[in-house]
Amino acid sequence: MNRIFTFIRDRHALLYKGFLFVVSLALIVYLYPTEFKFRYDLSHLKGHPWSHENLIAPFDFAIKKSAEDFANEKKDIQNNSMPFFRFDTAVVNQNEQLLSKQFSEISPEERRQILTAVDKVYSHGIRALNNAVGKGPQDIVLVVKGNIAEEHQLSAYADPSRADSMIVLKLDAGAKKAWVEKVYTPISANVIFDSSLTNKSVRQALENISPSRGALTKGQIIVSRGEIVDDEIYQKLISLQEEYQLQQQVGSNWMVLLAQIILVGFCLFILFQFLRLFRRETLGNDARLLFILLMVVLTVCMSYFPALIETVPLLALPFCILPIIMRAFFDTRLALFAHLLTIIMITINMPGDRFSFLLIQVLAGITAIFSIANMRNRAQLFISVVAILSVYLVLHVALIVVIEGELDSVRTADFINYGISAVLVLLAYPLIFLFEKMFGFVSDVTLLELADTNNPLLRELAEKAPGTFQHSMQVANLAEEAIRKIGGSTLLIRAGALYHDIGKGVMPVYFIENQATGINPHDELTFEESASIIISHVIRGIEKAKEAKLPDQIIDFIRTHHGTTNTAYFLTLYKQNNPEKLVDDELFRYPGPVPYSKETAVLMMADAVEASSRSLQKYDSESIDGLVEYMIDHQVEQHQFDNADITLKDITAIKKIFKKKLRSIYHVRVEYPK
Repeated sequence: MNRIFTFIRDRHALLYKGFLFVVSLALIVYLYPTEFKFRYDLSHLKGHPWSHENLIAPFDFAIKKSAEDFANEKKDIQNNSMPFFRFDTAVVNQNEQLLSKQFSEISPEERRQILTAVDKVYSHGIRALNNAVGKGPQDIVLVVKGNIAEEHQLSAYADPSRADSMIVLKLDAGAKKAWVEKVYTPISANVIFDSSLTNKSVRQALENISPSRGALTKGQIIVSRGEIVDDEIYQKLISLQEEYQLQQQVGSNWMVLLAQIILVGFCLFILFQFLRLFRRETLGNDARLLFILLMVVLTVCMSYFPALIETVPLLALPFCILPIIMRAFFDTRLALFAHLLTIIMITINMPGDRFSFLLIQVLAGITAIFSIANMRNRAQLFISVVAILSVYLVLHVALIVVIEGELDSVRTADFINYGISAVLVLLAYPLIFLFEKMFGFVSDVTLLELADTNNPLLRELAEKAPGTFQHSMQVANLAEEAIRKIGGSTLLIRAGALYHDIGKGVMPVYFIENQATGINPHDELTFEESASIIISHVIRGIEKAKEAKLPDQIIDFIRTHHGTTNTAYFLTLYKQNNPEKLVDDELFRYPGPVPYSKETAVLMMADAVEASSRSLQKYDSESIDGLVEYMIDHQVEQHQFDNADITLKDITAIKKIFKKKLRSIYHVRVEYPK
């Protein structure tokens, strides 16, 4: 157990990063549908040529009837089903008994004739006048007699009035007279419409409708390349798609899940490797890593909306928000890499034309990044929207022409969806602000706003300490040129340079650049007191920055711009005036910390070089070069850049930039020969 605790304690940072990647993998795969996805988008195929390779049936499957065909077949059954009639013997028996009583007073022979005639007519069948009609031109019905149903013409059965005439024709004169004079029992129909049996027959017929019409066997060609997708072929494709969904088994779902874990895991592993090899400082920052993975997961999850809400089209989703937001906080290379991997993860499990989606979204994302590569104002977001929409439309039309060879498949609805997607990219504006507050990031736009010299904090510095303000402006120019050469954020270092000395605004006259009257208040102080006041401008600057709620990235420049160096001027004077005393260097040392990034390291060099250059007695190439070399080498010797990601090659390039800039500032020219 102790070993486990020790392992976790020693590697907690690495374990936390691994945990973030594992959670991201789990969320993406968990939200992935686990069933197979039909690889073709059938929504717009009908009436257009099949643009893919010949499609061959991968297994046996039935061709489903379309909903329209199914409805028509049901309607046909309901309209054309034969009605059932029942041959009712109870009616015959009842009527014959009544007639037998009615004609009891006539002779037995006449009564026998009448009953025999009635029986013959009933045996032929008598229908009611209000009965349902039969089906078809022959007026066919099904007559149930006993347990047997036979087809008959309904018109072949006599109605009651005709049945009376038929009885009369079968009687002699005496019986006919008795029938005409004494009959009062009406002739009842014995072929009666059976609504219950008719409805039951219709229901059974409807239930027995086959959902399919024919079948395809494995290996048969469903549709050939270039063939027009008519109704019949379209129904075959729909049937194949449905069969894919029906054939899902538990075992295959686990296979799909495993494949998804491998594919998504590999994409996230590639992202980890990119950060480890090329953006170690980002990988080492937990907040930045969490933000990157959160943006990737949220974008992938956004692609599930069409599956959850059918009215949301995939093309209308703003996938280009990801690269824009990433570029606002990171460099273009990282934004592009994250966007590429995210689109690949989305494409893995999406239906339809994956190639077109991948190509269009990747190129649109690249365009979005390029459109804000040097984001200097928020209006560039609108320019980016126009650029993204243009790429969407041009690539969409071009791909249709390449794949299908014509423009018939171009749909207005697709253009509208792409327009919605491009406009929704404007949501990046409030999201950037939100993420700045949530994660403590600083976007390029915020840095531009901070670097505005009309900012209240900078205006205050310019009024109270004009010399310091001018010094900060010069340091910003030097540092910006240097960081542009070696690579880094020019906006960040410029903003940091402008604020690095704001602590001097508290007691400006104690700093030589603000002593316009020639009076030096340090003359009245001890060397230790003077050093303490000079050193305090760092602490006071941090306090003022926090009061003004400046971002931590800017405050870091204030903390580190002197590192752990000492106030060399007052330390030297102390040693000269007190040679017999031991010197406590800590009284003359800045609290630090030392710079930890390229930007803070470059600012420290620029600050020292610019301040020292003001003390030169002669401004020529030799004195400037010597000053730059001495100041930066002295900082290197004091290990001020040990924690910064800066190389000797970078330092050499920085020296060259500083020398060139200082010569321009002090108008150093080549001495002409006499």
